[in-house]
Amino acid sequence: MRVQLAIRALLLASVLSTLALPGGAVLGHGGVVEEDDACLIRISYLKAHFKVYQPRSAGHTEYCEDLPEPAESVFVMEYLHDEMGRVPLEFRIIENVTGKGRFARWEDIAAIDDIEAVTVFYREPAIEPHVFTAVHEFEAAGSYIGIVTARPDTGDRRHVAVFPFDVGYTGAGVWPWVVGAVILVQLQYLWMSGRLRRWLTARRIGEPSLKVVPGGKDED
Repeated sequence: MRVQLAIRALLLASVLSTLALPGGAVLGHGGVVEEDDACLIRISYLKAHFKVYQPRSAGHTEYCEDLPEPAESVFVMEYLHDEMGRVPLEFRIIENVTGKGRFARWEDIAAIDDIEAVTVFYREPAIEPHVFTAVHEFEAAGSYIGIVTARPDTGDRRHVAVFPFDVGYTGAGVWPWVVGAVILVQLQYLWMSGRLRRWLTARRIGEPSLKVVPGGKDED
């Protein structure tokens, strides 16, 4: 029973993990998601096409978030809501010191004692009527968090998008998840077919899982 529960728990963890993958991964990637082959940043109800360029090293190649190397990087937001061109937009990049990696959220950032000490780039709130751009040259590879803040003229209210990203390291991609899922599915199949249970029972009582009978055939 304990083995069965453990396998089911592993399968559930696998399903939950896939929700954090870059294809559908609002939880893994904060305010930036991929939708219809385009990268979108969501700042509350406000949306914009989001892309990053490294013109000196990669020419016109577009990146959603992760960047292949420390270099001059151009962040671009093309508005999908006219309101974004009428409200001040603030942009900050900090070192990811939250300990949460890809799962860092605004609450984790707000808990940082001195955000200025970990800030590597800051652009004061400004109104950009048509498209927002910011240029920063990363000096070192590492994990960072981008923070975009829209400040509508509604008192102290503000809308924030948070997107963790890596520079100089893109990770192993989705393959570890694929391999893990295949292994878990195979374990589930063996358990449902009874083979894994018979093998575990044989191991527990100290008997071989297979025995040879006359005729050269194996019998469970």
